[in-house]
Amino acid sequence: MEVKSLSLEKSHKWDEYVQQHDAGTFFHLSAWKQVLEQAFNHDAYFLYAESNNEIRGVLPLGHIQSRLFGNSLISLPFCVYGGVLASDTAAQIALEDAALTLGKRLKVGSIEYRNLTNKHPDWPTKDLYVSFQKEIDPDPEVNLKAIPRKQRAVVRKGIKSGMCSQWDEDVENLYRVYSESVRNLGTPVFGKKYFKILKQNFQDKCSILSITHNGEVLSSVMNFYFRDQVLPYYGGGISAARNMRANDFMYWELMRRSAEQGIKIFDYGRSKKETGSYRFKKHWGFEATPLSYQYVLVNDKDMPNVSPTNPKYELMIRVWRKLPVGVSRFIGPWIAKDLG
Repeated sequence: MEVKSLSLEKSHKWDEYVQQHDAGTFFHLSAWKQVLEQAFNHDAYFLYAESNNEIRGVLPLGHIQSRLFGNSLISLPFCVYGGVLASDTAAQIALEDAALTLGKRLKVGSIEYRNLTNKHPDWPTKDLYVSFQKEIDPDPEVNLKAIPRKQRAVVRKGIKSGMCSQWDEDVENLYRVYSESVRNLGTPVFGKKYFKILKQNFQDKCSILSITHNGEVLSSVMNFYFRDQVLPYYGGGISAARNMRANDFMYWELMRRSAEQGIKIFDYGRSKKETGSYRFKKHWGFEATPLSYQYVLVNDKDMPNVSPTNPKYELMIRVWRKLPVGVSRFIGPWIAKDLG
C-alpha cells in the first residue's frame, strides 16, 4: 500500500473511484483541488492509497493558514462533506497516517474530517451540523403533497404569484442577490471569481437557477449534481424576495425541474442545529441526519470553532450587517477565503 499525491493524469481514476464508492460525495471529486488553488490560492493535498496499481482510498485535503481563523488541514474546506473514502481498513489507516505526517510538517493546529458518519469513537467530534436529504418522485404533484400543509400553502402561493424560474449561464444574477443575502446575515461573501471557477471546473455538474418577477431577479441558487442527486448549495435573495416567498418558490422549482430530469435525491445540505435554515428545511418535511465532524489535534488542545455561534465573532457579525453591500463585496473575499 502506497500513499501518493494526485496528479492531473490520475484525476479520471480518482473520480471513477469516488463515483463507485457507496460513501462518495460531490465534495470528494478531484476538481476541488483546482477550485481551492485557483479561487483562494490555498494549497490542496489530494492523497490516494494505491495497491497493485489500483486506487484503494482517497483523501482530499485543503490547507488554510490564517491569523484570524488558525492553521488547519480540512477535508474539505468550503465543503459540507469530506473525509477518507477507503475500500478497506489498511487504506484508511494509510491515508490518515499520511495526513498526520503532513499536518505535523505544516505545523497545523488540527486536522478536520467532515465525515458523514462517526469513524473513530475516540476522536474529538463536533455534532454542530446536520444534513437534510429526501427522495423525490418523478410526479411533481406527489412531491408537492409530500410537503407539510403550511409550507405547501406557501409554495402554492409562489406558484400563483407570477414568478418565473430560469437557468442562468453566468454568475451575475447569482452573485448580486447572494452577496446581499449573506451580508444581511453578517457573513463575509466570497469573491465573484470563486463562483466563476466553480462553473468552469464542474461544467455540467453545476447549474444556476434564478427566480424573476416582472423582469427583476429576486433570488438565485447554484446547484451541484452527483450521481442521482441535486444539491442546492449557494443560494439567497434580495429583501423583496422574503415578501414574495421567492426562496420557497425557487427551491420548489429546482425540485420540480430536477424530478423531470430523472434526479431522485434532493440534498438540502448542511445546517447548524436549531438555526433559521434548520427550521426552514424541517418545514419542508426533511428529516435531519447528524454529521460527524472529527478532529485530530496536532498542536491545538481543543477543537477549532470558527462558527458564527462563537461569541468572539459576535461584534464582527453585528458590524458586518451594517456595511453597504458594495463595501461588503469588496472586503468580504479577503476574509471569506480563510473561513474554510
